[in-house]
Amino acid sequence: MPADDSKPQDAVDAIDLLMQDHRTVESLFEEFSATDDKRKQRRIAHRICAELHVHAQIEEKILYPEAKAEVDEATGMINEGIVEHEAIKRLVREIPKLSATDEFFEPKLKVLKEFVEHHVKEEESETFPRLRDSGLDLRDVGERLAERKRRLAARAGLD
Repeated sequence: MPADDSKPQDAVDAIDLLMQDHRTVESLFEEFSATDDKRKQRRIAHRICAELHVHAQIEEKILYPEAKAEVDEATGMINEGIVEHEAIKRLVREIPKLSATDEFFEPKLKVLKEFVEHHVKEEESETFPRLRDSGLDLRDVGERLAERKRRLAARAGLD
């Protein structure tokens, strides 16, 4: 039997969890693009915004501070990620307030998708590999990300 302080074999890896979030949002953007039904588009847009809100919160409150504290060379990349989040979060706050027939609804979704694609590309090609090669305990961080995500997702109605 493992010691009380050991992590279970299926402990969550921080990067794997965040990359799964990326795939979820990519899939939602594809679903949005595949329909002309305005009600469905609005529902999907709300889901995209909720998913991104939760994702940004767990990165900003847990991963980013840990990475900056533990991985000296990651600070610049993390700071850039924080700035990218600010632009994304602005749209995430605006989009749910719009009607699907608003002339800016689809353009804002398109720009949000472009911002997210850019952010994901940089994280997955630069930041995540750097963190994976560092001494950062990605299992411990992953467990904390997963726990915070469960709480935030429940509040956002994503569970």
